[in-house]
Amino acid sequence: MSDVKKVVLAYSGGLDTSVILKWLQDVYQCEIVTFTADLGQAEEVEPARQKALQFGIKPENIFIDDLREEFVRDFVFPMFRANAIYEGEYLLGTSIARPLIAKRQIDIAVQTGADAISHGATGKGNDQVRFELGAYALKPDIRIIAPWREWNLLSREKLLAYAEKHGIPVEMKRGTQSPYSMDANLLHISYEGGVLEDPWNEPDEVMWRWSVSPEKAPDQPRYIELGYRNGDIVTIDGEALSPATVLTRLNQLGGEHGIGRLDLVENRYVGMKSRGCYETPGGTIMLKAHRAMESLTLDREAAHLKDDLMPRYSSLVYNGYWWSPERKLLQTLIDASQTPVNGTVRVKLYKGNVIIAGRQSDDSLFDMNIATFEDDAGAYDQKDAGGFIKLNALRMRIAALKGRQ
Repeated sequence: MSDVKKVVLAYSGGLDTSVILKWLQDVYQCEIVTFTADLGQAEEVEPARQKALQFGIKPENIFIDDLREEFVRDFVFPMFRANAIYEGEYLLGTSIARPLIAKRQIDIAVQTGADAISHGATGKGNDQVRFELGAYALKPDIRIIAPWREWNLLSREKLLAYAEKHGIPVEMKRGTQSPYSMDANLLHISYEGGVLEDPWNEPDEVMWRWSVSPEKAPDQPRYIELGYRNGDIVTIDGEALSPATVLTRLNQLGGEHGIGRLDLVENRYVGMKSRGCYETPGGTIMLKAHRAMESLTLDREAAHLKDDLMPRYSSLVYNGYWWSPERKLLQTLIDASQTPVNGTVRVKLYKGNVIIAGRQSDDSLFDMNIATFEDDAGAYDQKDAGGFIKLNALRMRIAALKGRQ
């Protein structure tokens, strides 16, 4: 396998990718470049540098990048302009992080002259598809090494035995590891595996890390005002904030009020069903508030067209087609629709609920003079409704006369 000269490894410093690093050195005998992305996972990323150095990785071949602002600005916010939600519930927290990781991994490969990239995604999951579709879209000739599809280290016990044999430091020893497989970024944290593999088992309360239970949330609601410009939140309670700071603040507020927990059985792209639990407090607030802002400012048919397209858009994100021409085309349409989505939404957070308490906009299409139940002073002639109804009923009346109803 000496035809691979240099490989960029997506490296977290955990058990899996530490074993992969050593395995690449032994099997491919190539130069290794490590790439660690800070997407707001609330874990220290600098230890990954020290671990990479212990494996003999050159300092110039260790990349640790703070991608939080780019992640929210260029990936999370565009997705929320579409009101994207997969299978009616999932806010795509893991899915939307993968195209950015793929993009930066390819950037580093080009910068360092690497001819291959490698990742720690298993052969059973969606992430292998997301990483690799992104990589091929951005660098068609890149070679991809997916160890989980090549080696026989297919259990945690085998990984630990390999680590022990090769002197790989592992903080989580046998019996003390987390019972779940977790993935986190600024948008969410996910939990899979362990007792969650049986969909009948309720998750333990101690599992949740970002939110209190709704039962233990404060008895007093919290009101916040979200300011929108072109479909994106730019202020919270009048304070201008960067995209990553917006999401960080909403995660904190939502978590305090028990918002954003989800227990889901989803359909993976590779064909199987899987059960996962998710915490997405900030994203849950964002989705509800964005729809409220659009309800005031978007034309009816534009809003309905967006709703028609949303499941397709969401599937593209979930299945790894962020860099596809069809997702980009949809994004152009969605972004164009957001020009008038400006104003303020007032939200009440209370015991796991996101309640819209008010909305206002200079671009509002709501006309109180027309919508009122009181005298509208001639703004709307109610007699017009009769002809409107008769014309729309014409085809059904003809069918009934022909005995087809």
